[in-house]
Amino acid sequence: MDYAPRRRTTGYMKILIIATSHEQLGDTGRKTGLWLEELANPYYIFKDGGADITLASPKGGPIPLDPKSESIIASTSTIRRFQKDLEAIALIEHSISLDTILKAEDFDMLFITGGHGPMWDFPDNPLLQQLTEDFSRQQKVIGAVCHGVAALLSPKAEFGIALVKGRQLTAFSNTEEQASGLTEVVPFLLESNLVAAGALYSKSADYTSHTVTDGNLITGQNPASAKEVARKMLVLWKELSGKAISLAQLN
Repeated sequence: MDYAPRRRTTGYMKILIIATSHEQLGDTGRKTGLWLEELANPYYIFKDGGADITLASPKGGPIPLDPKSESIIASTSTIRRFQKDLEAIALIEHSISLDTILKAEDFDMLFITGGHGPMWDFPDNPLLQQLTEDFSRQQKVIGAVCHGVAALLSPKAEFGIALVKGRQLTAFSNTEEQASGLTEVVPFLLESNLVAAGALYSKSADYTSHTVTDGNLITGQNPASAKEVARKMLVLWKELSGKAISLAQLN
């Protein structure tokens, strides 16, 4: 396919972002996909921090956006900035397919976005599983937010143990799913499956920012948590790499 080239700026740090390719909300006939806030806020934190950003998805090509996340009700100054940013628009129109050769050693960090789409195409995706396992094995910073945490259900740690077993983390909660009216639509409840896999799950009040750091893993509960996850990823990368970064963009 004729994708746009990956964005390359300073070469200072390289971040791989994963987004969904799934756009159907179960059998409802409604559209879903990426929740735009979960890409827009981290994107500018990473970009303003001087990062090279590569966006990939299971199928490659255009990233489907949840229509509600583009609505006036969901709009923020950052989302409006993103919607008018030709470079950002090109990024989501030309994501790289996961079947392209993507190697963890070519990046400094992995960030996994949410929206309801990932509930269908992130779990049991062998390419995403292998990529996540490689980042984890190399002790590189991994961030995931909201339903994007579903990508952590399949990967394994040493001896075939679930990557999330015994790890402190968060993700979109059962009560938030209930509040969204989609408990019977999604293929499974993310909180329940994480707990069943042995994760040490925690949450805050519905739709309020809540992030958890466990070693090289940083997770966020919901869209409101995406900005803080990105900030904490940069700080942790600075600590692990020993490289200096300007913290001005973290305010």
